[in-house]
Amino acid sequence: MFPRWPRFVHSLLLPAALLLATGLQLGCYFETNDDLAIIQLIRGVTAAGPVGDLHLYLHGLSALLAFLCQTWPAVPWYGVLLFGLLYGATALAFAIIDRLLRGRVPTWKIALLLVLFYGTLWLEHALWFNYLRVPVLLAGCGLLFAAQRPGQRWAQAVGLGAFVVAWLIRPSAADVALLAALPGMWWLSGRRALPLAAGALAWALVAGLSVALLRLPTEAAYRRLDVLKSNLNDYQLYQLRPQSAADSLGLELAANWMLADSTLVNEALFTRATKTDAPFFRQHVAPLKLRATILLLIRDYFPALLAMATLLAWVLAHPDLRRRWEFWLALAAWAVLLLGLGVVLKLPPRLALPLLDLVVLSALIFVLRDQIESERRAVRALVLVMGIAALPYAVKTGHRRQMLRAEQHRGLQLLREMRRRTYPAAVVVTDVLELAYKAQSPWRRPRLGSNVLFMSVTGWYTADPSQAQLRKHLTGTTDVVLALQRLARRRAAVKWYLTPATAYLLNKQLALRTAPAEPQWRLVTRERVSSAYTPVPRLYVMALQTVKYR
Repeated sequence: MFPRWPRFVHSLLLPAALLLATGLQLGCYFETNDDLAIIQLIRGVTAAGPVGDLHLYLHGLSALLAFLCQTWPAVPWYGVLLFGLLYGATALAFAIIDRLLRGRVPTWKIALLLVLFYGTLWLEHALWFNYLRVPVLLAGCGLLFAAQRPGQRWAQAVGLGAFVVAWLIRPSAADVALLAALPGMWWLSGRRALPLAAGALAWALVAGLSVALLRLPTEAAYRRLDVLKSNLNDYQLYQLRPQSAADSLGLELAANWMLADSTLVNEALFTRATKTDAPFFRQHVAPLKLRATILLLIRDYFPALLAMATLLAWVLAHPDLRRRWEFWLALAAWAVLLLGLGVVLKLPPRLALPLLDLVVLSALIFVLRDQIESERRAVRALVLVMGIAALPYAVKTGHRRQMLRAEQHRGLQLLREMRRRTYPAAVVVTDVLELAYKAQSPWRRPRLGSNVLFMSVTGWYTADPSQAQLRKHLTGTTDVVLALQRLARRRAAVKWYLTPATAYLLNKQLALRTAPAEPQWRLVTRERVSSAYTPVPRLYVMALQTVKYR
């Protein structure tokens, strides 16, 4: 027997210490601008009021966050909630590993393995934060934790509760985590894991059907448009076949995330002006996406691949493990899941590493679940490989931190310049928020000015029903072109701070949507602009033109 210390040291204190150390030493940065865009919707900065229903994400939780942000606005509730859940997922993962090894390996070696596991396979989740990471980790680790304790009702409640919360945050992420964790669940408790898996699947089906049936027509249309937009911009599933100038402009607006004009960007546009060409995708798009996915996994997640290679070598070296066909079936399924997501959809870092974590954790479960004689040698090999991988990964992480800090500084500079040049406007029409939000901190709210409403003209949420309500609140109409024209008449109260590329597209939109006999509005600036596609924002005004814009 080996000397022990209480279980909570590994499963509760160590995760808290490592997450805290990451935040203090390296900082926390948003991987994309999605999180801060969600925060500003919930707070009512980019909407007519706090948005309690985001329709696609945070089902039910967004209403709670909106209430908390109204009641105690100084607290960063979004970060508190999601980092609290990230801590929960980390604690569950550490508890799984600790239970696998406790009493069979010295406790100091378990602690060392946990620290290396965090430093090479988990640290990125706290450093490079995104809301999508949390549900994948929480759902997968919760289900594995419960499967490891099949006879304990409290553990089953924890596992299913973790899956439910993860599903509420992002349903598709929880569903993918369930697929990735199924082999580990089976290896931990066999047939006794079936009720747990069935419960998670039943929740996903019933809750998904309920959400679909309870959607209002506008919400359902938003959901369908979000899928079509993602197929175009994120997954490259379409070939473009515009039938008119309006189609060409609609596709250009959609490609630049300007989704507010429902007369130009709508379901009919994608039906009419895009085509899914399977042979073309298979021959020209899929190979490029496959190559990019493989390069991403090798370049950014070599520690996870080395850990899997070590466990694979261990399986090959032991005939009793090598003969178990379920391991090879699971390995093939994991490869299909990862590469399939990368080729057909996409596999960004915020999804790739959480899935790899679940794969490594499940493979570790397979190797260690019933070995009696050689756990110490297996752990020693894994510690050695992960320790070697930690050195180049630390260099890579340090470089990433430098780049994120520089990106955060540039974003804050953009926001400060926008605030300086638009003060004291009550309404700011802009595309700068999308440029500036990436790499900001979950714990610090960018200063945008008090009592200012921001009408963003770019971003995924420009199609959100809350943006039509914002236009109605500001101008009395939901039509984006009419709203822009009415805002143009409020010179003192409204400022336009845009990049020239966005202003160029807005002018094309205004020209196409305005009847020839009507006055022609056009965004103009007195500042010298060297190129229409320069990323530097400018201050614009909306002016009437006597000549139609072309």
